[in-house]
Amino acid sequence: MADLYFHENYGRLYEEMENGSCEVFEFNHQLGLIKHMFIKREIPVVVGGKTYYDIVTPYGYGGPLIVSCVPGSQKELADKFLQAFSEYCAQNDIISEFIRFHPVLSNANDFMDCYEISYIRNTVGTQLKEYEDPVQKEFSKSTRKNIRKALEAGVQYRYTVNPPDVTEFKAIYHRTMERNNADSYYYFDDAYFDKLLQFFGETILMVEVLYDGQVIGIGLNYVYGDNIHTHLSGTLEEFHHLSPAYILQYALALWGKEHGYELIHDGGGRTNSLDDKLYMFKKQFGKNTTFKFYVGQKVWNSHVYDELCKLVGIEQETEYFPAYRSVLRNDSLKTVN
Repeated sequence: MADLYFHENYGRLYEEMENGSCEVFEFNHQLGLIKHMFIKREIPVVVGGKTYYDIVTPYGYGGPLIVSCVPGSQKELADKFLQAFSEYCAQNDIISEFIRFHPVLSNANDFMDCYEISYIRNTVGTQLKEYEDPVQKEFSKSTRKNIRKALEAGVQYRYTVNPPDVTEFKAIYHRTMERNNADSYYYFDDAYFDKLLQFFGETILMVEVLYDGQVIGIGLNYVYGDNIHTHLSGTLEEFHHLSPAYILQYALALWGKEHGYELIHDGGGRTNSLDDKLYMFKKQFGKNTTFKFYVGQKVWNSHVYDELCKLVGIEQETEYFPAYRSVLRNDSLKTVN
């Protein structure tokens, strides 16, 4: 596939977190091929004695993707896909859909007429292919200074491809989540990490930052196709004066450039604000490289959708989509949109 986010095992990895099952709708037409992977979730509210479902992109990015197409026929192919997928949703009692489109592949552009699509925020990347020295070109001046000081102080780093064990990573990552008061959604359990290594071990690059032999920062990254995606990372607060988070990015850029990768994609911030702290931090490693992140939504069965909203006592004008999940999201079926 074009990117790891469209790999079926990636969807399976998040079935438990999203409380659903991974499914793939493949639309094969004389004009081309579209693949659409999603998590199908049971809606825990019965309407007229019947159970219904909604679908959502697995954690990260995805959405329908044109795999192949007759030149110039993208719009017509997307229209045909819309007709076929509408029938599929009707046959499978699917009421609504929420998509997080892939910022780098820009697949939202091909489906503007199929979904209600909204620009949410920018994401950030470090361009490796276009620059002989990505650190000099993409990293901010203050960031390069922090990295230089850390290295002079004796900070080191090392790489592990396909790590056999992530016990130390989990310990540091969970300490970081506690420090940041992160939502429980981001506290990945042991079963998740076991599946992560089982499904994608060969694509994982673990970067460790060390000081006096102690690991003070650690990150897991996906290496797939031409790109690297940062996934999860953590640092020890008592060593922040040694800039371990900066060294993680520095080491990753060096490794990626040396091994011929084109891009590191770091994602975006926690909010849509340009002043978002996480976004501003990531922007220090991608002065020149941003991507537009779009989401899409669709009500496939408006009658049942309206009934669901009435049954849970919610106004449809809420910003949360699907609206009925704004009431249900605090239970065991929570999902982050």
